[in-house]
Amino acid sequence: MRKHLARLFTVLSVFAALVMLGGTMSPGAEAAEPRAQAADVWNPPANLVQPLDEVWRHVESTYPDLNGFRNYGWDQVMANRGSINYCVRWESDAPVSTALRDSIHAALKKQFGKWMSAMVDNGTGHNAWPYTNVPVNIVGWAVKNRSTLQWTDNSVDIYTGILDGGGSPQCLPDCGRFFHQDGNYSRCPGGVARHYDQSLWLTKGFQGGAGGDWGQRVGQEYFTGALGQENIHIYLHEVGHTFGLDDFYDWSPTGQCCFLMKAGSAAQITDFDKWMFRDFWRHMKHRYGL
Repeated sequence: MRKHLARLFTVLSVFAALVMLGGTMSPGAEAAEPRAQAADVWNPPANLVQPLDEVWRHVESTYPDLNGFRNYGWDQVMANRGSINYCVRWESDAPVSTALRDSIHAALKKQFGKWMSAMVDNGTGHNAWPYTNVPVNIVGWAVKNRSTLQWTDNSVDIYTGILDGGGSPQCLPDCGRFFHQDGNYSRCPGGVARHYDQSLWLTKGFQGGAGGDWGQRVGQEYFTGALGQENIHIYLHEVGHTFGLDDFYDWSPTGQCCFLMKAGSAAQITDFDKWMFRDFWRHMKHRYGL
């Protein structure tokens, strides 16, 4: 489900329209110095050249503020110099044990890493992508009631009773990038180290998914039920939107029938998804002097 730019809230479902979510260097980030602008390395398989060109032309014609929007996943990773911080929004009364928390964290890191791996060729970042690894840090959990979380350690910040306009729990806005895209987290109790770039919003009974610069929303039962799967495909699809990839509800690029961003046609990141991802980076990297 496409969620970004000026259309971010108008194309969301009524649930996701209530979202009020969200840099800087984060712990564990892999630092990289800016490089001189590099020549494009653009070598997709020959059969993908035409459909990839069709996709990018469609993106440019559909989203006129493409270059003005500055909170794609790309912008977040680059602002953090190679990492992403997450908050988990637990919109459910189901209890969360320490083991379940750790399993959710592990799955989140693994699934997000699948998109980041698409930017690496033989141990090297593709087309001046500066990171071979993008650590994911889970810095907070948001719940309505503290008793829902059945652990006592302080490994993550816990936010209780902080609700958005729709009554859903959220992490402290003072720590959210969505609210502070200038990187000023001076009012965040933990400072920049405890800010969050995106939220994994797990909602009891939620069908389908939603995604944008603020993060991804899927059903609580769906995500926890898929923890043992290789691909949590609805979540993966929504992360694609966080990085700017579009939906394909009413058209298909030439010769392409089945890929993750065409909802319901694939359950994993395909070669075509990977090259669309790389193409978006190719057109965004100039922002960072690359």
